[in-house]
Amino acid sequence: MKNVLIASTALIATASVAAAEVKFSGYGRFGLGYEEDRSATTTTTTASGAVNSNNASTDDTILVSRFRLNIDASAETDGGVEFQGRVRLQADDDSSTGEQNEAGLNGARFSVIYGGLRVDAGNVSGSFDNLDDYFGTEPGLEEFLGQYSGVNYSFLEYSSTGTGANAVFFRYTVGDLAFSASYDQDTKFLGAGITDDRDRWDVSATYTFNNFTASLAYGETDEGAGVDKESLTVLTLGAELGDFYGTLFVADDDVNNDAEDGTAYGFSVAYDLGAATTLQLVYGDGSADDDTRNIGVGAIYDLGGGVSLRGAVGEIKDGDDDGKIRADFGAQFNF
Repeated sequence: MKNVLIASTALIATASVAAAEVKFSGYGRFGLGYEEDRSATTTTTTASGAVNSNNASTDDTILVSRFRLNIDASAETDGGVEFQGRVRLQADDDSSTGEQNEAGLNGARFSVIYGGLRVDAGNVSGSFDNLDDYFGTEPGLEEFLGQYSGVNYSFLEYSSTGTGANAVFFRYTVGDLAFSASYDQDTKFLGAGITDDRDRWDVSATYTFNNFTASLAYGETDEGAGVDKESLTVLTLGAELGDFYGTLFVADDDVNNDAEDGTAYGFSVAYDLGAATTLQLVYGDGSADDDTRNIGVGAIYDLGGGVSLRGAVGEIKDGDDDGKIRADFGAQFNF
């Protein structure tokens, strides 16, 4: 009888393992990063307890790195409903000093998937962060250039190193159409037990036809009593034509800073030259006085087996400030 019980217990345990799955994935990257007139922010505390921040010069060229490990667990019901959970372990360099930071787990994301419907809860990406072609091609080992550089609105993003916003996102796909929305209460603590709810929501629609994808998204943030709402509207168009991939980006952000309130625009291009080499080009800017302009080129050389050499050089210009040159080069391996 004892042997029967042991065998039954083993069978139940095996069945539980077979119904669930745990996967590991991610990438590692390391190399050299250059930033003209790089500075590090230091903080000092006075005798009265006041905290002062100062910018100190540091080396323009530093060692840059990142290690990212995704841990995904999933299970599926008899009715075909899939439940998923993800946490991410990530270690980055300190971009201002080049020193290594400790690795840490971020906030968890939970998902329920059935057919064309997906619902995420916890540390989630919002509609903008999930939007097809919002990011386009981002040249560089550190992907430091983007067509979206003129956007100043703060939308809901997945946090790789923090707890995240603890929000809800859903996406429904039917044929060539996809609709998505997210909601984040984003409670802000003002001190002395007082809180202010900054309701933040966004919606998007995406249509794919042949080798083209068009997306439109809109979002709002209620900044609380006595403060105007902020909003963002984004239109993207992407195309994949043989060895060519390109995106066009136009956005209108209405924020509570006249110097950042305006239209953002840009484009990105990637072209596969063959012989495992891909060239990249990106441009991003905005009409507001303090918008950031990005322009630069990059290249990827595929070594096979998930390993590649990557690098880029470009200029980053904030408003009327002088532009600064930034560049990087290194290796990335995916697993």
